[in-house]
Amino acid sequence: MSSEWVASTVGEFCPFKYGKGLPERARVAGSFPVMSSAGVVASHKEPLVNSAGIVIGRKGTAGSVTFAPGPFWPIDTAFYVEDDPENRDIRFTYYLLKTLGLSEMNSDSAVPGLNRENAHAVAVRIPSLAVQAQIAHFLGTLDDRITLLRETNATLDAIAQALFKSWFVDFDPVRAKMEGRAPEGMDEATAALFPDSFEETELGVVPRGWRVGVLSDVASLNAQSWTARNAPAELNYIDLSGVKNNVFDAPQTYAFSDAPSRARRVLRSGDCIVGTVRPGNRSFGFIAQADNNLTGSTGFAVLSPKQTELVAFVYLCATREENIDRLASLADGGAYPAVKPELVAATKCVLPTDDVMKEFDGMAKPLLASISANSAQAQTLSTLRDTLLPRLISGQLRLPEAQAAAEEALA
Repeated sequence: MSSEWVASTVGEFCPFKYGKGLPERARVAGSFPVMSSAGVVASHKEPLVNSAGIVIGRKGTAGSVTFAPGPFWPIDTAFYVEDDPENRDIRFTYYLLKTLGLSEMNSDSAVPGLNRENAHAVAVRIPSLAVQAQIAHFLGTLDDRITLLRETNATLDAIAQALFKSWFVDFDPVRAKMEGRAPEGMDEATAALFPDSFEETELGVVPRGWRVGVLSDVASLNAQSWTARNAPAELNYIDLSGVKNNVFDAPQTYAFSDAPSRARRVLRSGDCIVGTVRPGNRSFGFIAQADNNLTGSTGFAVLSPKQTELVAFVYLCATREENIDRLASLADGGAYPAVKPELVAATKCVLPTDDVMKEFDGMAKPLLASISANSAQAQTLSTLRDTLLPRLISGQLRLPEAQAAAEEALA
């Protein structure tokens, strides 16, 4: 460890201050985030803190650490640290607090709470301001790249969903042809695949020659599960909490004998997974590459397309906002509201001709492939950051060594 780092405590280096209550009736929507222990919960016309800062969970999500890049209002379920550029780098301070395990310092078994005195007593080692800034810049660059990849994926997903809605919900190409117009953004050969009229069905009018169906017509539900007889010695497990809006945490590796009892759903390339417990949490995702015995929780409905040209259609239909909202409205069960997997498979859809489906898959599947490639890179960066962070922030690893490790990992 570098001798240039000095011994201190959290209380000496970055004392926690108490947030201030701001009930909903007193909030006036504005440009400043209102932040609790769970992060941003609302906005307000004025901030309590006129700088960037850090919000630390005091009650509720005790010990959580959230960065506020600009002025904000921390409420009374949280502590906060404000910017003090003469004495500490605020981003370095954020990364430091992330490594201290504050969430494990719960002092109240009834209502999770973080005791400020206990947190202030935690010993830390602090480098010079210049080194703080260098470390914060390095880690911030990794975080910025991860954020950019995820924002790009959100855009790609929105494009794919917009295409699905245009073709299979609003029927824009058919309506254009009915009006004697060429469908927008579509070549003549593709436009020729669409009919120029509608017919009545139980779902209302649909393009002539198409049919009304459900997802189980085009995908198998929970096609394969591990049992004691067919299970591998080791598996890579994805839990419900490990996926949200098609963003995955790294799978957890278990010996099958040690894996959670819910680690049973076999996942294969092209599958779509939709969380059935609290479906409104949006625990859904697309499985681009299912290597190394990838396994999902029994809390997922696993939809396996029956043909390769159905992959994009199944994922985009199952994860449409309206269809996730439908599942959320049907969930019941008290503390853990859930739906049966069969309700996911029973999602209604309008099924086009094979030629249209194949054309759609050719346009949408590359978008899903790009999303998956970006996700893999983001996961690599996240793993790298999480590996380097504690050693770098404690002085056990010098910045040049961390930079070299990053270059090697990303080569």
